[in-house]
Amino acid sequence: MPRMVHCARLKREAVGLDFAPYPGELGKRVYAEVSKEAWAQWLAHQTMLINEYRLNPLDPKARAMLEEEMKKFLFEDGNAKPPGYVAPEDR
Repeated sequence: MPRMVHCARLKREAVGLDFAPYPGELGKRVYAEVSKEAWAQWLAHQTMLINEYRLNPLDPKARAMLEEEMKKFLFEDGNAKPPGYVAPEDR
């Protein structure tokens, strides 16, 4: 039987992650409060941010920015798109 969590993003019970996908206390919080479905949404949003802002994930400043965006996305209902963003299907 899969592990269930009350997902902070989806605001409902959903299947939880199999392991903490991020290090440290934030990773523990994500594991405890985020579902697989919400994590998949975050990964897609993160990819869009990396591409639109042309971020290098190895750059400490880019990593800090992505971590802040992850907190907003998963725990504060934030999912703002970059200024001027046009979704691929709308191009």
